[in-house]
Amino acid sequence: MKKRKMNLKRTEFKHAMLFISPWIFGVIVFTLYPILSSLYYSFCEYKVVQDPIFVGLQNYKDLFADKTFLKALYNTGYMILIGVPITTFTAIWVSILLNNKKLKYTGVFRIMFFIPTLIPTVVACLLWVWMLQPDSGIINRLLGAFGISGPGWISSVTWSKPAFILIMIWTCGNAIIIYLAGLQDISDSLYEAAALDGAGFFRQTISITIPLLKSTILYNVVTLIIGVFQWFAEPYIITSGGPDNSTMFYALYLYQNAFQFFKMGYASAMAWVLLIIAMAIILVLFKVFKFNEVDS
Repeated sequence: MKKRKMNLKRTEFKHAMLFISPWIFGVIVFTLYPILSSLYYSFCEYKVVQDPIFVGLQNYKDLFADKTFLKALYNTGYMILIGVPITTFTAIWVSILLNNKKLKYTGVFRIMFFIPTLIPTVVACLLWVWMLQPDSGIINRLLGAFGISGPGWISSVTWSKPAFILIMIWTCGNAIIIYLAGLQDISDSLYEAAALDGAGFFRQTISITIPLLKSTILYNVVTLIIGVFQWFAEPYIITSGGPDNSTMFYALYLYQNAFQFFKMGYASAMAWVLLIIAMAIILVLFKVFKFNEVDS
């Protein structure tokens, strides 16, 4: 009997492995192999059309002597330290307002905030190029109606990154929907009890809403930071990294090294440095939010 059961389990295991073998093959060939290859190439001088030459840590040393790399790192850090908090703050407050049952037509506003996420990236970028024109752009025209002289936006070294923060805010519809889902999980009885104790709207938000949204905020912040690290299409289409490399973000410079300068080994080193930085930031966020099973 035991031998029969063992044979049956072996047969089931073989059948299971047979069914998942396409997935295993895909992971090994299209995921694991490229990851290990990029790790090896990061220690090589590899120009794609020539065989890789092992150079040890030279690529990593060259990175931190590269002014453009340091500029790309600074620009990306700027968006994470300034753009991400502003976008997160905006998304949370918009979701709190849209979750207010006393307000009318909140469904229409939810759709309006979500629609930008459905627009193809290229179309959205071209739209923002038009909107951010210093002379003819709609944003500066609106500012001019109030007697404010609008900045150069994407043509200005000072205002180019704030312009991209506007784009981040405009495309935060997904985060708003997730925050709304988190808000609807918070019991109304908590707010009623707080109101009986004399707590106003802002006190309820700080003491009830934000703490109970902690895991949702962590998720959205992490995904937003990862999105910033992967920013390529937006700066490539809108500014191509200019003016004066003020919008040269990490992924764009990585792309340039890999597919324009054909420095694949150098780009691979950049990719692994990015992985280490991203992991460090995420670990710090988990520590700051003190995320654990009890909180969730």
